[in-house]
Amino acid sequence: MLSHDAIWSAIDNLAERNQLTPSGLARRAGLDPTSFNKSKRLGPDGRQRWPSTESVSKVLEATGASVDDFFGIVITNSDTNAAFQNTAFSQAELRAIPLLGFAQAGSGGFFDDGGFPAGQGWDIVEFPTSPADKAGVYALEVQGESMMPLYRDGDILIVEPGAQVRRGDRVVVKSRDGEVMAKLLARQSPRSIELLSLNPAHPNRTFDISEVEWIARIIWASQ
Repeated sequence: MLSHDAIWSAIDNLAERNQLTPSGLARRAGLDPTSFNKSKRLGPDGRQRWPSTESVSKVLEATGASVDDFFGIVITNSDTNAAFQNTAFSQAELRAIPLLGFAQAGSGGFFDDGGFPAGQGWDIVEFPTSPADKAGVYALEVQGESMMPLYRDGDILIVEPGAQVRRGDRVVVKSRDGEVMAKLLARQSPRSIELLSLNPAHPNRTFDISEVEWIARIIWASQ
């Protein structure tokens, strides 16, 4: 799993490899010197803040590291914490939640007008009660490689419809024409929504609000 801690630890590791502090790395990358400070990794309300794809791209350019280098560090950091994470989840009560493939999600009959699971044809997957004790939480199975490198074919995304979404959140969006996509929320206004692609090979997207059927926040991913 590409966890919040693992991503930030990878940035810290790149700074150390280049004999820099996180602030020094931010400067070299042409960013605000405070961009990677510990205090910037959580919002005032305690919610996790993730580095943007643009910031990561600038860090790679500034250090000469490749995308494979970066995610190799991330995976190593994730593996280091895996035993603790697995123990925590194994002690939680499991709950069955609806599961659907991305390809199916674009067709009609699986969601109500608010983006909550509805109708027939859903499979079932078990997930720890917390945070999945919220009403309407469901799972989507990634199909294909369009969400690489963050999400791979077969990964399971846990989605919370109805949750407040904010800039920087990973979200699932369904357009009025039936397209379902996982993106990063860049900006949302009363008139439009801007989405950043998880895969640099795919374009960013902008929609009029009238073109969006629903948007839901990704709260967890099993990888």
